[in-house]
Amino acid sequence: MNSASRRIDVHQHLIPPFYRDALAGHGIAEAGGRALPAWSPEAALEQMDLLGTETAILSVSTPGTGFLADSGEAAAMAGRLNDFSAALAAGHPTRFGWFATVPLPDAAAAAREAERSLAGLGADGVTLLANTAGDYLGADGQDALWRVLDEHRAVAFVHPAELPGPAVAGIPPFAADFLLDTTRAAYLLVRAGVVRRYPRIRFVLSHAGGFVPYASHRMAVALAADTGRSPLDILEDLRGFYFDTALSSSPAALPTLLAFARPGHVLFGSDWPFAPAAAGQYFATGLDSGVDPGTLAAVNRGNAEALFPRLAGTPAPAPAARPFPSRLRQSVRRAAARAVFRLVQPGTD
Repeated sequence: MNSASRRIDVHQHLIPPFYRDALAGHGIAEAGGRALPAWSPEAALEQMDLLGTETAILSVSTPGTGFLADSGEAAAMAGRLNDFSAALAAGHPTRFGWFATVPLPDAAAAAREAERSLAGLGADGVTLLANTAGDYLGADGQDALWRVLDEHRAVAFVHPAELPGPAVAGIPPFAADFLLDTTRAAYLLVRAGVVRRYPRIRFVLSHAGGFVPYASHRMAVALAADTGRSPLDILEDLRGFYFDTALSSSPAALPTLLAFARPGHVLFGSDWPFAPAAAGQYFATGLDSGVDPGTLAAVNRGNAEALFPRLAGTPAPAPAARPFPSRLRQSVRRAAARAVFRLVQPGTD
């Protein structure tokens, strides 16, 4: 690990073998237009060391349990995933945390599993897909879940799913549709007043919030016309979200995110393993070279410590004794990532 960074990664995924098998049994071999990548705890730790990540908060990506039409089967799968995640984190308490999977769109079942995971298993929060089979966050009938999350002052990690409509040929969903899906969920959570009625829930929007920072004022005007509320109040609601930097700390996106988000509301994210190692290095380099040292320290760790107090004040671990060839390979990969990042930036003409 690069001990100088000590990043806390709030956007890293896990794919347990039994979950991969269940997806395969339903003919699912990809998510968001990307083939399901290989995953293991050992590979995760190796990638974390490469990026200088001390702790990763793991989550199950789309489709979550949404591929199971039977609500009982979905709830059972969520429980199994959460038991696996809890055991993994218990075995690596300083390296892994986890967000619980909840079986939406059944809000009552999701509330029960959220309660079990937060109160009984020690989850660091919950994962909420922006939509499950077309049922978006913010829809009617979800208050049972919101009440549980508000009671626990829970962190709710909002991750996109495929849009409830046909994909466009030539555009893999992860490339553009995912950003719209997160934006839709944020819009609807504000429109429905969820963020005001349940103010103790801390919502984290994936991938810098999709289009939220860039289009926030446009959305505020539309929501004001729709709801009769002040555009300034709506902008405050939108700024109240937290945002991760997964695949988003570029010279184009990062300044917009930092200009929009409230202080303390931007968190480091890698999106590994769905974002391959090279992509993680590219965007980590964008963060490392794109902000001042104080902002970098806050995004890398300080802001996440405020959300996850159990990680605050954790002493830096002693550097792992790695063989010289391994350390050399990591050093070369970091240097190559910095060189590639510089080469692919557009000119100023």
